[in-house]
Formats: sequence, C-alpha cells, structure tokens
Amino acid sequence: MAHSNNETPEGIGSLLDTDLYKLTMQCAVLKYFPDIEVTYRFTNRTADLKLNRQAYHWLQKQIAQLANIRVTDEEIEYLSQHCSYLTPEYLDFLRNFSLRPTEQVELSFQPSTQNDKESESDEGDIALFVKGRWLDTILYEIPLLALVSEAYFKFCDTDWNHEGQVDKAYEKGLRLLEAGCSFSEFGSRRRRDYKTHDMVMQGLHQAKDEATKRSFPGKWAGTSNVHLAMKYNVPPVGTVAHEWFMGIAAITDDYKKANETALQYWSGTFGRGVLSIALTDTFGTPDFLKAFKRPAPPGHSRDPSLDKPNPSFAEVYTGTRQDSGNPFEFIKRMRDFYDEQNITVPKTIVFSDSLNVDRCIEYMYATQAAKLVPSFGVGTFFTNDFIKKSSGEKSVPLNIVIKLFEADGRPCIKISDNLGKNMGDSELVAKVKHELGYVEKSWSGGDETKRWGTAKESA
Repeated sequence: MAHSNNETPEGIGSLLDTDLYKLTMQCAVLKYFPDIEVTYRFTNRTADLKLNRQAYHWLQKQIAQLANIRVTDEEIEYLSQHCSYLTPEYLDFLRNFSLRPTEQVELSFQPSTQNDKESESDEGDIALFVKGRWLDTILYEIPLLALVSEAYFKFCDTDWNHEGQVDKAYEKGLRLLEAGCSFSEFGSRRRRDYKTHDMVMQGLHQAKDEATKRSFPGKWAGTSNVHLAMKYNVPPVGTVAHEWFMGIAAITDDYKKANETALQYWSGTFGRGVLSIALTDTFGTPDFLKAFKRPAPPGHSRDPSLDKPNPSFAEVYTGTRQDSGNPFEFIKRMRDFYDEQNITVPKTIVFSDSLNVDRCIEYMYATQAAKLVPSFGVGTFFTNDFIKKSSGEKSVPLNIVIKLFEADGRPCIKISDNLGKNMGDSELVAKVKHELGYVEKSWSGGDETKRWGTAKESA
C-alpha cells in the first residue's frame, strides 16, 4: 500500500519511490521494445557482508508486497506536469501498471555453512533474479536494491541508529553549496532505509534555505527519487542508465553500433536535445565518443542554434556523465574531444561515482579549469553514512547492483572505464573488448569491494 507523506514506513510504499531514469527508460522500452524478454541478476560486490536468514525472510515478505502498489492519480498528474517528456502513451500505461513478484522474481538463500538445524542467525548469500518482459520488469531494480540494503541493516548490522542524520545531511549540503557545487541527491539504490532517505531530504532542504540566506554560490538541483521529489517539491533529476545500452547491444547483437543505436532510439523517444546528459562508459568511453561524433537525428532541439543540418550528438547533448574510472582522465578526455570537434559552447560533466564532499570540490575545480561545467550526483554518501554506536567505527554500506543479465536470449555485458565494474559473460566481454579495441585501464580508486571504506575506519 502506498504511504502518506507523513509516514516513514519500512520497505517500499510507492512505485515512484525509484530513480527517474527507470521511468524514462521504461517509456523508451514501451515505444521500441515492448515484447523483449529479459533477465536481471543481483550482485553483492561486498561479498563479506552477508544477510542472515531473518533478513532473507523479511526480504521475501517485502518483495511480495510490491504487488500491492499502484501509481495514484495524484502521482500521474505530478508526472504530467513535472516530467513533460514522458509521453501520454506511457502515462496511460503506467496508470494501469503493477509488479507481479510471484511470477517475475526468484529469490533464494544460500547459507555459508550447512547446519543440522536452521537458525534465523545463519548467514549466507542471496541469489536474486528478475525475469519477464523488459517493459514489465524494469522498475524492480531500485526497490529491490533498497530492500536488500534495508534488510541487512535491520537484521545483520544493527549497531547504529538514525540520530543526527538530518544534521549530517545539512552539514554536507551546506559545504557543497558554500564551495559552489551544483549537485543532486542520488541515494535511492543503497540507502539504509526510507526513513534515512527522508531525513537526508529534510537536511538538504534546510541547507538550501540557509545557503540562500547566505548567498552561497552552489545549487541543490534536486533528487533522482521521483517520490521524494514530489514530496519535497524539488526537481526530479535523471536521464538514462547503463541498462539502456546493455539491452540494445544484446538485442541487436551489434556492439560496434550499440552506442549509436541507443542514442538514436533515445532521441526518437523524447526528441533531440531532451534528457541530454550522455552516459559514456557502458562499453568504454573511447568507443562511445565515436558514436557521439555522429549526426543526431533531425527534430526539435532546446538550442535553436542547433537546428542546422546534421549537428552531432555531442553538439546536441548538454554534456556527459562520468561513472567509472579516473575522473581527472575523463575531464581531459572530454576537453580534448570537444576541442577536436570544434565545440565551443560550455558542456557539462555530471560526476556520479562514489562521491563525497571533498571529491566533489576537487573535481569541481579540475572541471572548471578545463572550461567545462561540473555537476554532481551524490548517492550513498548521503543515504548510507553511519557509524557503529559501540565503537565509533564506520558502518560500511553494501555495494550492491542489479544489472541486465540477458536480453532477447543473449547475454548482456558492461565494460566500463574501471575493471571492477565490468560485468557479464567473460567470453563475450573478451570478444567485445577485442572487437572494439578496448584498452584496459587501472585506477587506484576503483576497488569496488572497498568503495565506501572499511569498518576499521573511524567516522
């Protein structure tokens, strides 16, 4: 059942308690791939942090309850007013949409040790798959990840409380705003629980109000979470995820043209220059930039100067998103790329890879020095930043993902700018790397098992 704005329930209470890019991608899937069958697979990159059987049983119940949620008339009205790029056909579809977890979700528990008698405290790994039409299953990723995280911190790591979360978010937000950073809140997927997420939004709102009084130069641009954007009257923020490129590459079975095809379909859904921050690293940024040079399809652009014959995607798009690899190398690569393309209009880089305040400020200065416009999507650092009550050590977040595993019967892969984020069938990964001329990069900051530190670190 959907919760009211005054409640702080456990679990998921609204289909809009998800990231905006899931809705935009579902809109595009409805237009181009309504009958494609897919499989998603869950991965825990922090494999030493395991759920216990009690957490698993709670998770089972919460997943089953997703079947009871429907989008309300009020939510549809909100989307029609604030997300005008979502097509009328899609809003009609969403009005009648529901998840069917008993048919679509496969969840099992694999205990680490075999005991004669089962106990709720038994630890183990979970296997989690989602199967069905892409159109029907695309909205599972964010709520399932949020539920897994909540289950772990409800029953496994319980040495923490919510005290101080509003103040902590306020202080972080104020530092970012004082430094001049433009940022959005991106913390839905790995939040500690809904209550934490709601407290973070309260803190950021307070920081925004204080920053306005003190004329700080930064900007809180909004949140990726559509439900909380609606609740707190801030912009919903987001464009597209790796999933879009991964799915199209598998469906077409053409990795050399996958980026260009994905960009073409995206423009075909929303119009040229709409939702125009490009995600570059699904198959490595160098290969993406080959497609980014090519002409964008004709059609409306928000920039009238680009209504000229054959502007490139790079000209039409507002900018790019950096989500893996060395951010300083990415800044230089994009500056060099725009210079080579004779693009002089300032372009944006949205950073979204494991950010904190210090990294945002450091990347901001480096981006501005390259005459590019920095922006930041800050996630886990906002919504899962806790210490253990007993020791003062860090209560480490889970690093968990749910990615497309198969689409239209073929395996899906991701070859990012960081080896630790590569995913999928190893033989296909090797084949595509060779086909695309992919050059492996190592980066000292790319250890996905220690993305947000270790328990031995003090807060």
